[in-house]
Amino acid sequence: MEKTIKIKYDEIMDLLKIQKPIFKKYVQSIINLANQYAQGTRPKVVGQMSELMKEFDGSSFSDWEKWYQTKYPDAISKATAKICRILIYLDEAIGNIDEKIVYNWVKDLVITKTYLGFKFQEAILIKVSKLLKINYKMASKADEAKGIDGYLGDIPVSIKPDSYRQKKFLPETIEAKIIYYEKKKDGILIDLTELEDIIQFL
Repeated sequence: MEKTIKIKYDEIMDLLKIQKPIFKKYVQSIINLANQYAQGTRPKVVGQMSELMKEFDGSSFSDWEKWYQTKYPDAISKATAKICRILIYLDEAIGNIDEKIVYNWVKDLVITKTYLGFKFQEAILIKVSKLLKINYKMASKADEAKGIDGYLGDIPVSIKPDSYRQKKFLPETIEAKIIYYEKKKDGILIDLTELEDIIQFL
């Protein structure tokens, strides 16, 4: 017998004797996208599932269904209404999408976002240099080999993701001030803590 086994979700439903709903291709993906915008299944609408399962003391799926619908009688309907409102907007948006719009979207993803993904370090240096009112320059190949990404004035800096802080135990020594960044949904959060002495000096 194998030491590790996998049980697929379909099989779990069969084992627990739960009838699987049938959806046409792409339907679940579209509803899931609409729900991301609608936030229809957030805890404030349908309850905190992990906590509710702790409260539930029944023994079958039908027990759970009855118990939940007694506790939250309107939740499924409210979530459905929220999602359906967004689906109307999505349907309208899809009707306005043509080949030119898809071309521009693909071009933005493949060309623009790829470039930004690799060049945002320079954008960080430009932004910080403007804030500090000093010049900047990108690192040479020799500098990059030392972990230096650029210079603020004459000061070497390295630009690292926030997760790098947890990797301090690595045997890498960078002779430079580190600017940490964290990617957010709407941009990049920059931490200038290690530049504090430079900022005070300026």
